Order: sequence, then C-alpha cells, then structure tokens
Amino acid sequence: MNVVGHKLHQEDRCDDQAAEQLGAERMRQAIQQMLQIRRFEERAAREYASGRISGFCHLYIGQEAVAVGALLATRETDHVITAYRDHGHALVRGCTPRNAMAELFGKVTGCAHGRGGSMHMFAASSGFHGGHGIVGAHIPLATGMGWAARYQGRDDVTLCFFGEGALNQGAFYESLNLASLWKLPVVYVVENNKYAMGTALERASAVTDLWKKAEGFAMEGVLLDGMDVARTFVTVGEAIARARTESRPTFIEARCYRFRGHSMSDPAKYRTPQEVDDFKQVDPIQLCRASLLFKGWASEAEIEAWDEAALEAAADAATFAKDSPQPRLEDVGMYVYSDPMGWRPDEATFPHRRD
Repeated sequence: MNVVGHKLHQEDRCDDQAAEQLGAERMRQAIQQMLQIRRFEERAAREYASGRISGFCHLYIGQEAVAVGALLATRETDHVITAYRDHGHALVRGCTPRNAMAELFGKVTGCAHGRGGSMHMFAASSGFHGGHGIVGAHIPLATGMGWAARYQGRDDVTLCFFGEGALNQGAFYESLNLASLWKLPVVYVVENNKYAMGTALERASAVTDLWKKAEGFAMEGVLLDGMDVARTFVTVGEAIARARTESRPTFIEARCYRFRGHSMSDPAKYRTPQEVDDFKQVDPIQLCRASLLFKGWASEAEIEAWDEAALEAAADAATFAKDSPQPRLEDVGMYVYSDPMGWRPDEATFPHRRD
C-alpha cells in the first residue's frame, strides 16, 4: 500500500471491513459527532474573526475522525488527555457546544469557567483531562495516569493524543520507555497532520514513519489512516483491548490532515492550495457519509438533518457564549486551586492568598 500523504486512503468511503466492525449504530453516531465538531469549529472561526474570541485558537477541521473514532472505542471509565488542538476531543468527551464555546469566549459558563480558553478544555467528571498548551508536557501525565490504574488494580485505559511536533523531545521518549518497562495501560496516539505549526515533518524528523519509533521501546507500533473513522475505531479498539487485558501500551501513528492553518492567525503559506484540495478528497465526514449511503445505514435526508442540527447547535452555542457573564473580579482566585486564593480588590491589584 502506498502510505505517502493522502494515498494512504484508496477508496471514496470508509474501509468496508472496518465499517462492518464499527456497525450501523456507531457509524451513525460517528457522523453526527464529526458534523458537530466541524460546524462548531467553523462557527468558532467566525467568532474569532469578529473579535469575540481572542488569544490562540487551534481548529480541528479535517482531523475529526481521529478523536471520534478513537473515543467511540473507549468506555466511560477510561481517561482521555490531549494537547492544545482539543476542541474535538472535548466535544466528544464531556463538553457541550455551549460550555465549550463559552470557554473560547472566556466566560464564566465555560467548561473551565473562562480560565483556560481554547487550549485548556476540561471535563474531568467525564474522564477528559485537558487540553494542555505546553507541547508534549501532558505525555508524562498520561503515563502517570496509566501507572495509577495499574497500581490501584483498575481496568481503565488512558488515551493520550498529541501532534507529531511533540515527538523529538525527552518527555516523549522517557514516557514511552517507562510505559513499556512497567507495562502500563496507555494508548499513545500521534495525530500526524504533516506540519508542526508550519514545519513539514520531513524537515524536522529524521524518521518520518513515526510508528516505527515504538520498536525502540519494545512496544506495539501501528500505522493508521486517520481520515477513516471506521479504521480508527478498529485500530484504537485493538490497542485498548491490549492495554485493558494485557496491560500493554501501544503507539499509534494516525495520519491525518488539518484543512485550516495551525491556528486562526496562520495563513498556511507553507503548503499549496493543490495539496489542501487533494486531502479534501478524503474528508473524513464525506468518507463516512459515503459509507452510510452505500450500506443503506442512513439516508440523504437523515444526514442533512444531522448537519442542520449541528449548525443550529453551533449557532446556539455562540449566542449562549455572547450572552453569558464575564468572570467577576472578586472571583479571580476561584477554579485555580482546590483551596481558592483570596482576593481583596480594595487593597491590591494582585491576588492575595488567604492565610
């Protein structure tokens, strides 16, 4: 199989065998979740352009199949942690369009009460532990979560997502070494979208078949077509089973592509319009849609209705965020530490820790 670029995927729909394993009900769920992410991100882009969202904003458009397919393979008791391109994972694992959009707006009704913004979505009660802005810093955290599960005798699994730009540093190598040495139930997923910010993978890594790095840790390494939600479900599901039953970690390279720039401030001039158009031929939503229609698992009318519902949810989320209150000055020390910092606005201009 040619695994260079978009040619990793050879068909105009999801892999048929993988689609059968995903099944009709979950595939219907998958396209609804991917549509929700796509329309949410498109609305977020509009709100950012209008000035209502500030700071960094990293969109997940084009990569939806990775988060959706992988998280469909998890249990509710499993744990998920990711890097700063986190909106898609958050929407699938515990955040709502409303509280995710409000977080982008920096409002108190956001999933992190307006403290985190784009890069720090959280839904800890649903097993989603962020959203981390420091490249690669969450990989050791995922490894620690796997150690905790093994130490306490739990059968939950941790999924750790990160971009290919996080690989060539110590935290990645140290974490995978310990996970393999200690047999920890962690699945590491690198979402290889070809560009770490604006630097092509070939210009930054001596090894471009990233899944082969697993060999250095005596760990299972797997290459995955990350544009195919069904293949993602099957591949990640197999890795989760290894972790849960054998306490063996896996390193998965999910080859995907972001259709937008690295962030909203990135004009993406480092790649050609033709390259982007080529990858849009394997848009994960269109592949899933084609499979649903081919197998008779959904009708055109149903898919259009799901898309319309996603558009309405995104619009409602934007309205909710705009109408939500800003965090109060008096509450600046809340939601940061378990023991909230005190604040005396009449005495100082900086937080004052309560004795």
